[in-house]
Amino acid sequence: MGNVLARRGRLAAYKLVLVQAAVASIISMLFFVMWGAQYGLSALAGGVIAVLPNFVFATLAFSHSGASSAAKVIKSFYWGEAVKMLLTIALFSLVFINLKVGFMPLFTCYSLVLVVHWIAPLYFKQS
Repeated sequence: MGNVLARRGRLAAYKLVLVQAAVASIISMLFFVMWGAQYGLSALAGGVIAVLPNFVFATLAFSHSGASSAAKVIKSFYWGEAVKMLLTIALFSLVFINLKVGFMPLFTCYSLVLVVHWIAPLYFKQS
């Protein structure tokens, strides 16, 4: 039963991450078409910085479930959030050090993908 609950939670989280990736792709393409390759790649970098840590969090956080493993569930959520924060910091650092990015498209795409994270669950049907 616990594995079924963990799998359902992980699949719902992956669905949200997929929606975020789609939004990041659309925004990146819009920046590419409207303002060129550098802005498109900057927006794509912002999208990756938002999506990749959420994917890692979903993988780690939903590795356990059930009342018998409540301590493991809490621990996995804390570890998932810690890794997510550290990965976000590392990705921002890598992008700023290694790429010549436009700050406006990077932060616009990053912010919009995070907003999707808050809004998209309103449209998902719970079963």
